[in-house]
Amino acid sequence: MQDFPSTDKEKPSAGWERETIEKLVFATLAEQRAARRWRIFFRLLWLGLLAALIGLVYRDVAPTGAATKPHTALIEVRGTIAADAEASAQTIVASLRSAFEDPGAQGVVLLINSPGGSPVQAGIIADEIHRLKALHDKPIHAVVEETCASAAYYIASAADNIYVDKASIVGSIGVMMNGFGFTELMDKIGVERRLMTAGENKGFMDPFSPQTEAQMRHVQEMLDDIHQQFIEVVRRGRGERLQESPEIFSGLVWSGQRAVTLGLADDLASLEQVARDVIQAEEIIDYTQRENVAQRLARRFGAGVGESALHTLRDWGWVLR
Repeated sequence: MQDFPSTDKEKPSAGWERETIEKLVFATLAEQRAARRWRIFFRLLWLGLLAALIGLVYRDVAPTGAATKPHTALIEVRGTIAADAEASAQTIVASLRSAFEDPGAQGVVLLINSPGGSPVQAGIIADEIHRLKALHDKPIHAVVEETCASAAYYIASAADNIYVDKASIVGSIGVMMNGFGFTELMDKIGVERRLMTAGENKGFMDPFSPQTEAQMRHVQEMLDDIHQQFIEVVRRGRGERLQESPEIFSGLVWSGQRAVTLGLADDLASLEQVARDVIQAEEIIDYTQRENVAQRLARRFGAGVGESALHTLRDWGWVLR
């Protein structure tokens, strides 16, 4: 049989495997470079967002000594007084220091609308008020809107004077600890509580375990101690103006008008009236340090942004090599 020579078309291209592999490798590298660029872009975007958040945070910071024109310094105490709340000791104390240190502030007003909260936070604020008054020889007054009760009144009693509206709710000089007990319910439905502790009283506040009379007495003694501390703060602040009676320290509340009669407050007046007529500096500047939206976002996303920034810097180091 005769053999026919094959044509060039029938011959495979020399090195086609190598060309195909090279194309695949280059395509993979190009894809990796594109992905790296996008990662850097988004991390830079996070850094820009962080810078914008920081700018918003510091934009709303209260004045600290820059104002020289005579004015009344305002600090708001709103909502529950607690360590993780807007009216925390850390926030209020920082606001107080800014206000007292400003040479233009002729006096300070605490504008209060709070049902109370932590006696610890209130005690820190009250102690700082007494310290700042003595240090700067500057008056501070409390003006009550709707409510000034419990820990809020603890703070107000440290002011030189307390002004209220005739319908304000004032007082509640007492201490409370509450909870629930489910021991009888558990017995009825046949549930057994298994609580293991080291220390016979370690779990005495557990709602699923019974409390002994000794434990109840211990809690009551602790509450009485804190209540007595509260009473002494009120006596120190109000002095002879207070018309003491067994009801005053019983935890009851009164209207603003009745509070003036009892010596729990000094007079009926609004914020504007106190600034104009008492402090005699009609212009009001707000020194309240507040956590704005930017600060909440910064706290929530701060860790993630920081990690992205670190990765971005590492990528920059790789690119620049």
